Amino acid sequence: MRKEVSICWLRRDLRLEDNAALYHALKGNHPVLLLFLFDKNILDKLNAKDDARVTFIYQTLISLRKKIAASNSTIFIGYGTPEEVWRNVLQAYNVKSVYVNHDYEPYARERDELLAEYLASEGIAFKSFKDQVIFEKEEIVKADGKPYTVFTPYYRQWEKKLNPFYHKEYPVTKYLNNLLKTSQLDIPELNTMGFTKSNEEFPELNFVNKLGSYEEKRDFPGDDATTRIGLHLRFGTVSIREAVSQAIAHKAGKWLSELAWRDFYMMILWQFPYTSKSCFKPAYNNIQWRNDEKEFEAWCNGLTGYPLVDAGMRQLNKTGFMHNRVRMVVASFLTKHLLIDWRWGEAYFAEKLLDYDMSSNIGGWQWACGCGNDAAPYFRVFNPELQAKKFDPKQEYINKWVPEIKQQKHVHPIVDHAFARERILKVFKDALNDQ
Repeated sequence: MRKEVSICWLRRDLRLEDNAALYHALKGNHPVLLLFLFDKNILDKLNAKDDARVTFIYQTLISLRKKIAASNSTIFIGYGTPEEVWRNVLQAYNVKSVYVNHDYEPYARERDELLAEYLASEGIAFKSFKDQVIFEKEEIVKADGKPYTVFTPYYRQWEKKLNPFYHKEYPVTKYLNNLLKTSQLDIPELNTMGFTKSNEEFPELNFVNKLGSYEEKRDFPGDDATTRIGLHLRFGTVSIREAVSQAIAHKAGKWLSELAWRDFYMMILWQFPYTSKSCFKPAYNNIQWRNDEKEFEAWCNGLTGYPLVDAGMRQLNKTGFMHNRVRMVVASFLTKHLLIDWRWGEAYFAEKLLDYDMSSNIGGWQWACGCGNDAAPYFRVFNPELQAKKFDPKQEYINKWVPEIKQQKHVHPIVDHAFARERILKVFKDALNDQ
């Protein structure tokens, strides 16, 4: 006789605490089995077999298994396509309901719609909840019901609507006894999925310690002043509600606005899914990119001759992280100085960033290019040298990542700033005038 269960499918919410879907599942009518699947549709697209993000997920799942072993439960960890894994789950258990948290990316939306349709045909309820943002979809809209497409007016409404109800913690842990009582299940090994353990160091979850000085120091990459919470928000090892509550408690208004940017970009991706592959402003699809492969390779390897750009790319390649101010500079440099398609840079970041999040990454790249959700004109072109003088005046960051600077052995700039600026202005103007 197969056990009657509810399934809580973990995806971007790898935690037991303050988890909307898990809370509602545990409050339901059946014991709850946690499920995680290593999705071949996603894993097969990863180039590096020691991809640190896979290791981070794997280690987090092992930690969660140890935690719920205290409740005599476990996590069903599958490997395959969603269709394959769900077929196995439905054969092994008499599933009555499936609980998930919303995911806003195009692939995830299609995956969830297909699963919900299939489960409905089998008489199984599919219940999805808001969890990874404070406000989603149509919760923050203009007076005419249309979505905001510029951040500042969006944020005014976001902040105005915010109240304790929206960041109240879900009291999950008091209901953990409603997890399915079962013995430990076998889990796939990393090597059976084609991966090896990464030696990457993962940032600790200690963002609260950085909030007091965040606004003052956040733009200076030489200071260890940012929260490094991105990885944890990406995979849900901390809830957005906890982050917002701490921002409010510590009066960290600037950091709160950064969390709102995350909501904004997820809303944009939901409302305008075409932006995952195309410019938000359609006119910018006419830009004639140069797409010089040798110059792209120099950018990837931190060999452009611009110290701040090169420092950022080397930090990314070595650690899977890049300071946010520097992300803007290197993205602007690739698109504006080298006239290389923003999608090339976005894809490279997607491969390298530990905290890669599609909506924020695409939003950030289109912002830097000038083709996205931004009221600023296309002729904003960052000067990497001025940015370095302003935000790394003692060259602490540059000297760390480009040590040959001290010996004056750094490569010559691959393009002159003034020349590049004039070129990009002409190319962008021609593209926009062709409308």
